[in-house]
Amino acid sequence: MWGAIVGDIVGSRFEWNNIKDKRFALFHGDCRFTDDSVMTVAIARAIMEHRTTGADLGELAIKYMRWFGRMYQHRGYGGGFRDWIWADNPVPYNSYGNGAAMRVSACGFAAANLTEAKKFAYQVTAVTHNHPEGLKGAESVAVAIFMARAGVCKDDIRQYINDNYYKIDFCLDEIRDDYHFDVSCQGSVPQAIAAFLESESFEDAIRNAISIGGDSDTIAAITGSIADAYYGVPQECINRARNYVSFVMGDIINRFDQMFPDNREKLVFNE
Repeated sequence: MWGAIVGDIVGSRFEWNNIKDKRFALFHGDCRFTDDSVMTVAIARAIMEHRTTGADLGELAIKYMRWFGRMYQHRGYGGGFRDWIWADNPVPYNSYGNGAAMRVSACGFAAANLTEAKKFAYQVTAVTHNHPEGLKGAESVAVAIFMARAGVCKDDIRQYINDNYYKIDFCLDEIRDDYHFDVSCQGSVPQAIAAFLESESFEDAIRNAISIGGDSDTIAAITGSIADAYYGVPQECINRARNYVSFVMGDIINRFDQMFPDNREKLVFNE
């Protein structure tokens, strides 16, 4: 679970000041956690309660995204989502923004199988981002995370994403110079997945994600969540990230990791 948080924090200082380079300090005084981390924690909290009590996951997602969103205001929420947080009667608003994809890492980490990863992603996404592209973006990330946890090789992950979600028929060097800020799922999730696929380590994945520019914190959060499932997160990165998040957020992440330990040797990927 720490992968998305690390990616968000590291990418936060480059969101409006893109760097088209992989050479930069990961953690910096200008870094902070953004809405990406807040909503990642909210969904993790919802899944923990769902698994414990059997309560409806969609309703829990609404409850905790609104609760955490109100607790941690001014963290970069989009206008539509901010209105949803404070609405008297929150309803889906047909969004295909990449907020759908940046918050679903818990779905991939908690799932016992591919079907459950997809189900979780739909349930926590449809309550806000019910546009087909929003649902697709969230599901693709949850699926990539589950596949990485299950030990599926990168070539097979790429093929599955190509066949079912996005054509990742480009490399980062080809798009880096011209890639620009795009908050849609279809304009940022494929790039985030590509950053993982081209990586050699967790840290390299984060550097790849930020080096293309665009919505840096969100792209890095998505890439980081998949890289976490594939490589794990170096303890040093976790220790550094703890200094940026609140005690409440850190505690939920820790409890989630305890509830859903690394059991990749027991996972089987199949359709």
